[in-house]
This record gives sequence, C-alpha cells and structure tokens, in this order.
Amino acid sequence: MKLNTDNLTDLCNLAIEAARKAGAHISKTRPTDIRQDKEGDSLASQVLTEVDGQCQEMILETLEPTFAEYDLALLTEESPDDGSRLVKDFFWCIDPIDGTLPYIEGTSGYAVSIALISQEGVPYIGVVYDPIEHILYHAIRGQGAFRNEKPWTLGHVEGRLFMNTDRSVAEQPEYPALVAGLENFGYGKLETTTHGGGVMNAIWALENAPACYVRMPKEKVGGGTFWDFGATACIYRELGAHVSDIHGDPLDLNHADSIYMNRKGILYATDAELARKILALKEKLI
Repeated sequence: MKLNTDNLTDLCNLAIEAARKAGAHISKTRPTDIRQDKEGDSLASQVLTEVDGQCQEMILETLEPTFAEYDLALLTEESPDDGSRLVKDFFWCIDPIDGTLPYIEGTSGYAVSIALISQEGVPYIGVVYDPIEHILYHAIRGQGAFRNEKPWTLGHVEGRLFMNTDRSVAEQPEYPALVAGLENFGYGKLETTTHGGGVMNAIWALENAPACYVRMPKEKVGGGTFWDFGATACIYRELGAHVSDIHGDPLDLNHADSIYMNRKGILYATDAELARKILALKEKLI
C-alpha cells in the first residue's frame, strides 16, 4: 500500500504516542530479569531485560491497528524476523530500548526508537525518545525534523570536534588511527564518547555539531541492525546532515540476506565537509 502525506503524518503521530508511553515506563523502571540470550558480537548486542519486552508490548498496542489498515509489516528487536518486510511496501522497525547496557548500568545513552521503512530500505518516519532528558526527536520524509515537536536546526560549536562510537568499535585495531586522523582535521580539540547505544550516539552528534558517529566494518556478524539506524537516518536526512555506510553509499535498511550492518560500517556526520574528510580518512584505515 502506498502512503500519502496525510497517512505518514497520522502514522508518525501514533509512533510518537507509542514512544512516549514506552519512554515513560522506562523512566520509572529499573531493569530486572537480565538475560544474555541473543545473537551478536558483543555483550551490548546480546543482553536484554524484562523491560524491553514490556516496552515492545506497549508500542505494539498503540501501533497494532496500523498493520491491517495500512498493510504494514513488522521488524522488532524482541521478535524473530518473519520476512514480511521483504513483501510489504512498508514495515515498522522498532527497538524498545536501544542501549540496553547503559540502561542496565544506570547511565545515559539509551532511547526508544521507532522507524517506518519502505521495502526499498528508505526510512520515511523516524521517532526517538530519550527517557532521561525527556526529549522527543522525530522526522517525516519530506516534512523536516523536529525536537520536542518544534522545527529543529543544528547548532555549531567552534574550537572542537565531537565523535561518538560504540564500545566494540573502540576495541577495533583501526580505532587509534581513526582518532588520530580526526584530531588532525583542524577543528580543534577532539572529544569522544563510547558508552551510548547506536541511537543516542547518532542523536548526540546532532546535539553537538560539528560531530560524527562512526562504525568501522568488520567480518564478524553484528555492527548494528536496521532498528539501530532507521529512525536516526530519517532524522539526519531531514536535517540535511550526512548518513551513509562507511564507503559513502546510501544505507540499505532492508537487504534480504541479513539484518546486520557489520560488513558496510556506518557514517553519520553533521555536515557534508566533515563526512568528506572522514571518507577520505577511511581509505587509509581499511
């Protein structure tokens, strides 16, 4: 089913409602029944909590009527991939708590993430809710990006560059050379953080421009999945910021062979010039 502007607005409003509900639950709940029973290359990709499941139920309760009304498929971190995303025109892509490790640890870096992605792998709706700061970020393809439901434009801090990545990336052999390269870009002091989940890493970059979020490619399965990048990719595109794989190619958020992005890597940058410099640096690293 093809979706028009009104359809996308209605669906986005429901996603916002669902994300706020789940975020409110996360805000007042501490993790229990912590389990390490998912596939992945790191503890962050394997661990889940009872609260993840509770939040998914809340989100799906709100979005349930849309599956029949708009003929939508579903891909979510807490349920198996049934392949319907490859058949339907659009699918909801949901991570009830992205950044489970910081959530367990009681630190910042976790969020609710909901995206609506086309069969071609293009995000049309992106909704992110930060339950610590109580900030809502959302975007609709062609309609702009919003922070707490007000039009969002990026700021710019002189004299420093901000870089986010994930704990596993900081352990890769290319990481020291990546940091050294960024320090030589001429922006001034380089500030880095590695403790957040993928969704908040991308959002933190937008909040601290000029900034980037980088994940280098690797052979081992992992490296994030569609639900880690769908919502934020939509927000970046609507802000005119850069999002691609580490080779500069558009993200394919619905390829058939795997939901993992490890072979392609990830590059988010708050402006095109910064992205150009990182892509050139990448050629020296891999």
